[in-house]
Amino acid sequence: MELMLFLKGIIIGFAMAVPIGPIGIICIRKTLTEGRVRGLIIGLGAATADLLYGSVAAFGLTVISDTLLSHRIWIRLVGGALLLFLGIRTFLTRPKDPKFQIQDSGRLRSYFTTVFLTLTNPLTIFAFLAVFAALGLGNGLSFFAASVLVAGVFAGSFLWFLSLSSGATLFRNKLDVIGLGWVNKIAGILIIISGIIAIGTLL
Repeated sequence: MELMLFLKGIIIGFAMAVPIGPIGIICIRKTLTEGRVRGLIIGLGAATADLLYGSVAAFGLTVISDTLLSHRIWIRLVGGALLLFLGIRTFLTRPKDPKFQIQDSGRLRSYFTTVFLTLTNPLTIFAFLAVFAALGLGNGLSFFAASVLVAGVFAGSFLWFLSLSSGATLFRNKLDVIGLGWVNKIAGILIIISGIIAIGTLL
């Protein structure tokens, strides 16, 4: 029973993470410009946020979900503004030569920034609720069963970003400084567009 719940959680987490949005773009860009570990940190942050939202849905924490949804406009506005900031900064960032070792500083900041960005879409809770209900995983789960389910969600989400960063790693060694510069510019533009869309949907 618990194994099946865990496997279902993996499938749900993987499927929810597959659509490549701003977090996926950031993951690819970080992997190409700073190495696979940086890309995996982005994936870990996104998976953590999916774990939190999946927990709200699985444990039936309606107080939290109602609070988040009631403030969704401000949450998305802040998230959109942060995307615009990150997009502009990414566009203007000068790439480092891939031959030199990337310093370890900033990893924790990247992790928490990704968690926050992923959490700025409270409607994700509705997506988890809908998927759980469709698979018969709604109300009635014990605490342990719900924990196993959301652990699977975390594993599935991280598995997608692991695959994404692994794929991007294949191209990293083929890029020189000029190529990495174009990666920053393209990623910056896409992130800026994501921020504009996030804010535009509130109008």
